[in-house]
Amino acid sequence: MSLKSSYDAIVVGAGHNGLTAAAYLARAGLQVLVVEKNDWIGGAAVSRSLHEGWTYSNCSYVCSLLRREIARDLDLPKYGLQVIPYEGGATFTQDGDYFAYYSEKNALKREMARHCPRDADAYQAYNQAIMRQCRFIRPFLLRDAPDPTSMRPRDLGEMAYLVKKAHGLGKKELGETLRFWTMSIGDFLDEYFENDLIKAHLAGPGIIGTGLGVYSPGTAYVLLHHYMGDIDGGIGAWGFARGGMGAISNAIGACFEDHGGTIHKGAGVEEILTKNGQVVGVALEDGKEFYAPIVASNMDVKRTFLEHVDRYALPLDFTKAVERFKIRGSSAKLNLSLDRLPEFPAAPEHASFIRGDMHTSESLWELERAYDDWKNGTWSEKPYIDMLIPSQIDPTMAPPGSHMMTVFVQYAPYDLAVDGTRAGRNWDDAHRKAMADTVLDQIAIACPDIRDRVLHMEVRSPLELENEVGLTEGNIFQGELTFDQLFFNRPLPGYSQYDTPIKGLYMCGSSAHPGGGVMGAPGANAARAIIRREAKHTRMKGYAA
Repeated sequence: MSLKSSYDAIVVGAGHNGLTAAAYLARAGLQVLVVEKNDWIGGAAVSRSLHEGWTYSNCSYVCSLLRREIARDLDLPKYGLQVIPYEGGATFTQDGDYFAYYSEKNALKREMARHCPRDADAYQAYNQAIMRQCRFIRPFLLRDAPDPTSMRPRDLGEMAYLVKKAHGLGKKELGETLRFWTMSIGDFLDEYFENDLIKAHLAGPGIIGTGLGVYSPGTAYVLLHHYMGDIDGGIGAWGFARGGMGAISNAIGACFEDHGGTIHKGAGVEEILTKNGQVVGVALEDGKEFYAPIVASNMDVKRTFLEHVDRYALPLDFTKAVERFKIRGSSAKLNLSLDRLPEFPAAPEHASFIRGDMHTSESLWELERAYDDWKNGTWSEKPYIDMLIPSQIDPTMAPPGSHMMTVFVQYAPYDLAVDGTRAGRNWDDAHRKAMADTVLDQIAIACPDIRDRVLHMEVRSPLELENEVGLTEGNIFQGELTFDQLFFNRPLPGYSQYDTPIKGLYMCGSSAHPGGGVMGAPGANAARAIIRREAKHTRMKGYAA
């Protein structure tokens, strides 16, 4: 499709949230342009072949949070999306043992009892507590976060809905909910379990992608954020998108183009153009300019307003609040092409849990010490790793007989300390290789022959995540998921409903409510907000909700 100079709406960034917002707008009848700096779409939800025959999910690597409502609205299976569930996982120990996490409750209870009979009995109460929190928060994911200072009917209605849901919890449960949202995952697990290995295995989702430790307040909610998804109705279940995580972005992109949308790749945004407090379009790095009365930014809030909007067009207090918004890089990623499946000596033959997520951290204090390393500006001496071999379930990821391993690493600082200085630019080839060697040492606890199996390895520090994907400091959530940056505080108080001080400029990425993860909710919510507010000015009349 040939490019025009003017559109009804422009979306900046072809990550999955930007594509989701664009698809909803195109379905509502708008002529929409998506501009993307890379030569491919997907942002952090992307599949790429960097070693012939192998496909990597370069950044995000497992699927659960994608909202079923969005998949249904956009008919994503029609465009090729297939999510394959995986079951269970394990944490391996240096002394040759393991803790296996089975999805089948009786098998899990027996495994817990093998390590600690009391913990086996405690797990049901722990799981019920998590599910109660999931049931409370899930309805808010696809609803606007109300402005508690506003008297507008919609905000009053949303506040009434919130109060009704909270009142329905009862006095005791409401107290437990507020306590849960502000406590650490370490303290929460200590209340239920005794065994160090079990607690370490369950703590991982509380720190993934977060510049916090297991005993930092707020990490219990981060764990909840990872439990809120589902696969085929199984709450908390995870799976692989067939063909890698790029299959999600490709399906949304295909839906968007099927509804008349246009994607312009290979040139990032230089400036979001404004005039007299109104957005008027975008100027790209290649010199092209496109115009529209609506622009939705899928970039994070800092990148959007501190790098691509004229600061003189913004209120000073707004700019200062954006500068205070916490976006801290804490994660790295390895993708490995393997000549064959590595050996797991501790695992029984044909163990199902090696087809799930595998780890090697043995206690909460080991995880807390890894966080201490990050605070000091170094990658963790014994990092938390979340490793999977998706090619066991999805054979499209590697040639027959070979495999692909993906490894998420926590913690790796963006501002790496070298010779007394701390800066993202300190991540060079030598430091990436040294970090990878540290990670391979951890992987070798589970599969000692890993180094013999590696044919190719991609190593991504937070700097690569920032430079390629556009994530500030490589933060996978586009901003910490702490209580002060959630709900009507995300990204900033007074701007939680996807609007900005610039008329016609909206946020549709993970900096906005309800936050990060491959869920599509910020994009879908932003599109609905745009349709409501702009319908009277555009061809969307009749679509306002």
